[in-house]
Amino acid sequence: MTPTRQGSLRLFRFAGIDLYLHWSWFLIAVYGISSRAGRYSSLLWPVLEYLALFLIVLLHEFGHALACRQVGGKADQIVLWPLGGVAYVSPPPRPGATLWSIAAGPLVNVVLAPVLTIVAVAGYSFGWAETMPNAYTFLQTICIVNYALLIFNLLPIYPLDGGQILESLLWFALGRARSLLVTTIIGFAGVAGLIALAVFTGDKWLGIICVFILLNCWKGLMHARMLARIAKLPRRAGFACPDCKQPPILGPIWRCDHCLKPFDTFATQAGCPHCGAQFAVARCPECGGAHPLNEWTVYGPGPVSPTR
Repeated sequence: MTPTRQGSLRLFRFAGIDLYLHWSWFLIAVYGISSRAGRYSSLLWPVLEYLALFLIVLLHEFGHALACRQVGGKADQIVLWPLGGVAYVSPPPRPGATLWSIAAGPLVNVVLAPVLTIVAVAGYSFGWAETMPNAYTFLQTICIVNYALLIFNLLPIYPLDGGQILESLLWFALGRARSLLVTTIIGFAGVAGLIALAVFTGDKWLGIICVFILLNCWKGLMHARMLARIAKLPRRAGFACPDCKQPPILGPIWRCDHCLKPFDTFATQAGCPHCGAQFAVARCPECGGAHPLNEWTVYGPGPVSPTR
């Protein structure tokens, strides 16, 4: 349950990253602006308030994307929608790389926090609350919104940034599959608390967010189980992916693009034994990277045991 380019408007491209705005954002923007209009004497200010929120979320998502690029990952798309933004990042499957890609988003809010706080405090010192009440309310609201987004995102609930940061930290000690399993279980407990809070306060918007979190927790749990099954499969020694350094799975897990039959690309030197098709690259089932066989690291013969 995440937004895609389908139904989204492409706004611009920056640093090789395409930004899309989902159509539903406009509906929520109209609702948000109208609900905030009573706080200001002019409709211009709630519009600016919503655009400022748009900018904060955008900077947050670019933090994710640029950090992912920095560690050698792929990040070329950001979609903004009513529940915030989604940076489609694919860092190298290493805990350190994943940790930096996820943590960089909240770090943007951390950097913004003192700047916005200083501006809001300065506005109060200059008496803007009396002389320019609209401007002061705007600054105060943006400052609070940034703190709220930061705190909420850092909750250790998958798939929020805090949950994914926790997963990356556990990855160092538990491995990829078990760290995701533990994180999603914690996520289920956390979302149960949020659901109770939403019911207690009657907050429908929080309830919608809880549904999103719950569905993604379930998706994460299924992914963890799949990773656990993959981790138990035997591996082929003598080769390792140039990107993630994992030895390939031993067996016919590659599928020919021509005859659609499975084969073991390392046993057949990247050729399909069924139809004779030859392939220039072998795609890693762990990280998705595609490289010629001669670029896979050779370090010894024979099958190896499964890795964690």
